[in-house]
Parts: sequence; structure tokens; C-alpha cells
Amino acid sequence: MKVEFAPLNIPLARRLQTAAVFQWVLSFLLLAEVCIGILLILIIYNYWFLYIPYLTWLYFDWRTPEQGGRRSNWVRSWTVWRYFKDYFPIHLIKTLDLDPSHNYIFGFHPHGVLVAGAFGNFCTNYSDFTKLYPGFTAYLHVLPIWFRCPLFREYLMSSGPVSVSKKSLCHVLSKEGGGNISIIVLGGAEESLDAHPGKFTLFIRQRKGFVKIALTHGAHLVPVFSFGENELFKQVSNPEGSWLRTVQDKLQKVMGFALPLFHARGIFQYSFGLMPYRKPIHTVVGHPIPVRQTLNPTSEQIEELHQTYMDELKKLFEEHKGKYGIPETETLIFK
Repeated sequence: MKVEFAPLNIPLARRLQTAAVFQWVLSFLLLAEVCIGILLILIIYNYWFLYIPYLTWLYFDWRTPEQGGRRSNWVRSWTVWRYFKDYFPIHLIKTLDLDPSHNYIFGFHPHGVLVAGAFGNFCTNYSDFTKLYPGFTAYLHVLPIWFRCPLFREYLMSSGPVSVSKKSLCHVLSKEGGGNISIIVLGGAEESLDAHPGKFTLFIRQRKGFVKIALTHGAHLVPVFSFGENELFKQVSNPEGSWLRTVQDKLQKVMGFALPLFHARGIFQYSFGLMPYRKPIHTVVGHPIPVRQTLNPTSEQIEELHQTYMDELKKLFEEHKGKYGIPETETLIFK
């Protein structure tokens, strides 16, 4: 394999962008393990005056990720996130104004490997979200397992993510007067295993819980497609039925999250590494689907709204794919 090294005269801004994305990747791959290691060291060496107060506080704070989280405007305004956004770069595109007197569920597609578009647009103060959607507060819902890791949970919550549990969704969508947006990456862990460049496979046919919650709370549904999300990494070939995919599926069912074997570029060379490629991400927010509150929706109502959502998602993709270099022959594949 021929290694292509980065030139030595790279502008400072690009170096800072690379460093910002590198720390973001490491935070998801290693920071949780480091935090657990720190806590274990404190316990092993009996620094009780540190770990006892923290574990006590953790006991009483355990439900915070299901109660709106604990975001920090200071953390969301770190300069590192501006460089993170500009690395790809990440763009947020609005197609229609939203009424701030309602609550909404944004269905985010596709999952990709590390959901960079969702984080960059909804978990930092450097996106155009507040300018495009004034009066709204966005909550990115992620797997509850991330909030079970001591210390790491505090870092994660500071950027704004909350749990994707039913209690958490209900808490956000129950706000009187509207103005809250729940962002759910609907494909989840399973979809990340199909996050190959040039592929548009979405796991959505069996994802109907969000529809029931939308009906229960009268939250309007909005399809969101992030063009470029699947182009950031390459995965080892893992077609369904292969031994690798079989192992990945079993691990996903046991652990609750997937383990895609991905690679892209390095820090100082462009041939191999865990750094995402510099590919633009255009996150397009579609038209809202009005939802009338129904406290006890029937299966027929859920099916009808779910089909409407899939139709609107496909329409959104078809209307915008040409703008972002996707061939007219490509279409969404729903699983």
C-alpha cells in the first residue's frame, strides 16, 4: 500500500481542524474506558475522599439523562467545536420554517459510523441551528449505555445529548408551549453496520416506537437526511450472511451497540487511520408532518403515520440528492 503523507505547509486552521476531529474520535473510542480506569484506580488506591462523594452524587443524579440532561453552554461554545465543524465542513439546511408553539421529533438519517452530522449540528453552538430555528431547544437522543459510564456521562451531557429511552423522550416532548425538538437517529446501531460509502440503506421499517410517541404527545414528525454521512469512513466488507456480519449482529444484540470495523485517513498521512475523511456533510431538514395528539393510538394509526413518514423521507432524499452529487439512479433502501 502506497502511503500518501500530508504536506508540511498545511495552514494552521486545517491543522487545528484535524486536531479537533482527532480528539472527538478519541473521546468516543477511548474516553469512556479512560474514565472507568480512573475510577478504578481511585478505588484500588482507596482515595475514598474522591470516589465516595462522586458515587454518592451519581446515585442521586442517575436519572438526569432522562430528565433533560445537564448541558453546559460553556462546553458547547468551546472553540474546538468550531474547528470540528469546519473540518468536513458540516452544514445545516432548512427547507421550511417550524412553528415554535409545537414540539417536534426529527428523525435523523443515516446513522453513519459516528453520527458526525448530528453532533456537529445539534450539540455545539457553532452550527446554524439557533439562527435557522430561533426559539427551539434541540435534544440529541443517544443510547442509554453511554450514560452508565461514570465521569464520561458528565462530559457527554455537557454537550446536550440525553437518553433515547421512552422516559427521556416523553420528558422532552411534554413541554407546555412547544419549542423542544427531539433528534432520534432512527437506524441505530444496526444501521451503522451498513454505513458504506455510496450506500443508502436505512433500518426503519420496524422502527415504529417514535411514531407512537409522536401520536401520544402530538409532536410533529420531521424527516432529516444528512448527505455525506456515510462517506466519512470505509468499512471492512460485511455483507449479510458473512461470518463478520454474523459476529457483529450477535455482539450488537448482546451489548446494545454495534462494532463496525472502519478506517479512513491518519493524522499525518491520507492512506490509513481512524480519522474521518474531509467530506462535506449537508444535513437537510425536511417538511414537518402534522400530528394530532392521540393518547391511545391504534395499530392502524401508527402504521398509517409510519408510512407517511417513510414517503416524506424518500421524497426529501429524491428532491435533494442531485445537489450533493448522488446519481439519479440511486435511491433509498428501507429495511
